[in-house]
Amino acid sequence: MKIFKVLSICGSGTVTSSMVASKIEDEMEERGIKITTNTGKPTEALGYAQSGQYDLIAHTSPLPDGDYGIPTISSISCLTGMGEEEFFDEVEEALRKLGN
Repeated sequence: MKIFKVLSICGSGTVTSSMVASKIEDEMEERGIKITTNTGKPTEALGYAQSGQYDLIAHTSPLPDGDYGIPTISSISCLTGMGEEEFFDEVEEALRKLGN
């Protein structure tokens, strides 16, 4: 089974991104998808994405313009609780497409 790598981005690259990463890990595990996560700041996101090490970026802060080459999905719903299920559905769909 493929293990996907997800990058969680928030303004400081620590607290919020860690919380979101944990939520994504738990939810994807329940859906039968294995992931590992890392966290970072918006200024680091493009470099991380272009490194080829990640399959998807979940972000609570806006990302700088650039060619990320991987899905980037706003995870602000993990903070507000509104639309969280739709966010997880979008993450699952993106990862399943990458797995095929």
